[in-house]
Amino acid sequence: MHKFQTDIRSFRTPPDNSRWLEGDQTGTIEKTRKKRKLHEERRLLCRQCLFAITNASDRIIVNGSHSHTFANPHGIVFEIGCYGNATGCGTVGAPSNEFTWFGGYYWQVGICGSCLMHVGWRFSGAEQQQFFGLINDRLVESTSVGL
Repeated sequence: MHKFQTDIRSFRTPPDNSRWLEGDQTGTIEKTRKKRKLHEERRLLCRQCLFAITNASDRIIVNGSHSHTFANPHGIVFEIGCYGNATGCGTVGAPSNEFTWFGGYYWQVGICGSCLMHVGWRFSGAEQQQFFGLINDRLVESTSVGL
């Protein structure tokens, strides 16, 4: 049987209280930490299949609020959040301005890019302005890396 002997001197701090890492190595560690934080960003996923629809950082304010509650012509009530980007959301149908919830904007149905579930609408206006109104209860939030 072997015994480990540890030299306590190998664990002491440097005499000048500086870090063991010097120069660019410290900067590299900080850059790695920042990259890790970006990857851990909260994502909003399709409730049905967990496909990434958008990021929490894409939340925007439209007509004074991020969240809105609207009813369609059939009386179905939707609570939506507004997002400047939703890379996981596809659109179907031609743009329409009938019964639009946001004056001056056309809408298209927004679907999950994976399972095709209805997750909201893409609103487009003059001069290439666009945003997504995503249905709150059709999304779940995740902080897991890789989702």
